[in-house]
Amino acid sequence: QVQLVESGGGLAQPGASLTLSCAASGSIRSINAMGWYRQPPGKERELVATITRDYSTNYADSVKGRFTISRDNAKNTVYLQMNSLKPEDTAVYYCNAHRPGSGWSGVPDYDYWGQGTQVTVSS
Repeated sequence: QVQLVESGGGLAQPGASLTLSCAASGSIRSINAMGWYRQPPGKERELVATITRDYSTNYADSVKGRFTISRDNAKNTVYLQMNSLKPEDTAVYYCNAHRPGSGWSGVPDYDYWGQGTQVTVSS
């Protein structure tokens, strides 16, 4: 099994920066991609950024140029550096880890999720 623990959330003023961390433990060798999702109050969960084991990245248009996702495979940790924060960034941020399925063994794909960490941007 894989466990994900997020940290780094909190209150920030507009224009400030925060860095989120997600530490993975367990059967991490099976994980291919990790990412961050967020759920603003009263809205659906949305993609923020993803990163594969070989460091290929993908970002939502709303955060491009402001947020940076990275990972340290030696530490089994993924990060989200958030700069130039806006009130619209206020949300619960969730760490995600994706395990590909194995066709030969019949194991399906599976997504692991962290508990979530609150980010509030307000003046």
